[in-house]
Amino acid sequence: MNPTLLLRDLTAQARATAHARSPACPCEAATLADRSDGTVVRHADTVAKAHPPDTDPTELAGRLTVAAGHPGILLPPLAPTPADLHGRLVTFWPYGSPVDPDTPDAAPWEAAAALLARLHRTPAPQALPVMRGPAKAARAVARLRDAGRHPAAAPVHRAWDTLPAWARAEAPMPDTTTLCHGDLHLGQLVRHPAPDGPWLLIDVDDLGVGVPAWDLARPAAWYACGLLPPDEWGRFLAAYRAAGGPAVPVDGDPWPALDVPARAITVQTAARAVAKAVAAGRPLDEVEQSVVDACDRMATVPPQLTREHAK
Repeated sequence: MNPTLLLRDLTAQARATAHARSPACPCEAATLADRSDGTVVRHADTVAKAHPPDTDPTELAGRLTVAAGHPGILLPPLAPTPADLHGRLVTFWPYGSPVDPDTPDAAPWEAAAALLARLHRTPAPQALPVMRGPAKAARAVARLRDAGRHPAAAPVHRAWDTLPAWARAEAPMPDTTTLCHGDLHLGQLVRHPAPDGPWLLIDVDDLGVGVPAWDLARPAAWYACGLLPPDEWGRFLAAYRAAGGPAVPVDGDPWPALDVPARAITVQTAARAVAKAVAAGRPLDEVEQSVVDACDRMATVPPQLTREHAK
C-alpha cells in the first residue's frame, strides 16, 4: 500500500466525517502520526486512525465496543465498527486535548491512576482478547535482533532472558480476567471535550484481559531507572491505591507485583532505543543509555517472582 495514498485518503475521510458532524467546522487538518504501525490524522474536531496492517477486525470491533460502553474511562469512538480503507481498518474519534509535553509539572498522574483503577475494576467481556503488552515487548526485542550488531544489545537480551515466559509472550498470562489498557503512558490521555473536559484514556489497540500491573509498569520503570521523580511516582501509586486499583496491595511494598512488568517495559524501551540508534548510525543519548544500564543491572538480579508471576 502506497503510504502517501493512504495518508491522502485518510485525511479526506477525516474531513468528510468532520463536516458531516458539523457542516460549519473550520478546515483545520493535521497529521498526528504517520508510522508503519498506525497513521492518525485530525480534521477540526474529528480524528481518523488507520490501524496496523495486521489488525484483526473482530478483535478491534470488540475493543471499540468496550470503549463505547465506558465513556467515563475511555474516549468513545464515533462509530461502533471499523471502516476499511485500502485494506487497512480505520476508526473515527472525537478530538481531545493531549497532555502538554512542555509542562511536565502539570502531568495528570493522579487522573491516569484513577482511570486505570476504574478500568481494572470494570468487568471484562468474555470474548475480549488478551492484552497485547507482552507481545509488543517481544516484537521490540525481535526488532533489536534484526537490527544488527551493537554493544548495548547484549545487556538488553540478557535482561529479557531473566523474565518469566508469560512476560515474553511465550506462555499464557497468569491473569486473564482483568480488563487492561495494555500500553499506558501519558500520551494515552486526552481531555474531552477539548480543551478542558475530563481526562480519558485513548488508543484501544492493545486493550484486553491480562495482568493489571502491566498498566503501571511504565511509570514504575521510569521511577526505577531514575527518569521519574519519586514524588511523581508516589502521587501516581497513591492515587491508584486510593481509587481501589487491584494491581497492587492497598498498602505495603508494591514491587512484588510490579517488578516483572516494569522489567519487561524497561527491556522493551531499551530494545527500541538501541534498534533506532543502529538504524540511524548514532550513539545512544543519555536517556537511552540509562535504560540500557538498567537492563545491565537487571540481568544480574533475578526478578521478584511471586507465586502468580512464576507461572
